[in-house]
Amino acid sequence: MSSLIFKAAGRVLMPLLLVLAAFLLLRGHNEPGGGFVAGLVVAVAFVLRVLADGTQAARAALLVNPWHLLGTGLLVALAAAFIPVALGRPFLTACWTELGPPEWHLLVGTPLLFDIGVFLVVIGVVMTMTFNLSED
Repeated sequence: MSSLIFKAAGRVLMPLLLVLAAFLLLRGHNEPGGGFVAGLVVAVAFVLRVLADGTQAARAALLVNPWHLLGTGLLVALAAAFIPVALGRPFLTACWTELGPPEWHLLVGTPLLFDIGVFLVVIGVVMTMTFNLSED
């Protein structure tokens, strides 16, 4: 059983950790961060939930089976790797496209897609291990 203070801290920290993870994921292909680190931060948020409220509460908060995250992440990372091949470029070459009006200069590319795949795989692996180890 965890203390009331730990439960309250977990409820406050979880949303903050999820926002930090989104920030790390979106800036990761240009600066330090990325899918791996963001996935670990999300996993820490859910591990904190497991420790504070139990495995069932964390499973309910995750909303999806961790195995589905793992599989989806692998597919997304593979898609990011093969998109350049479909465009006649070498495997895992970065391809970019501009979104929105030209004055926004918003470039989105396969490195971000690959980071999202890694992000999902890391969450899936860590949460699968955590849930399996924490269940009675």
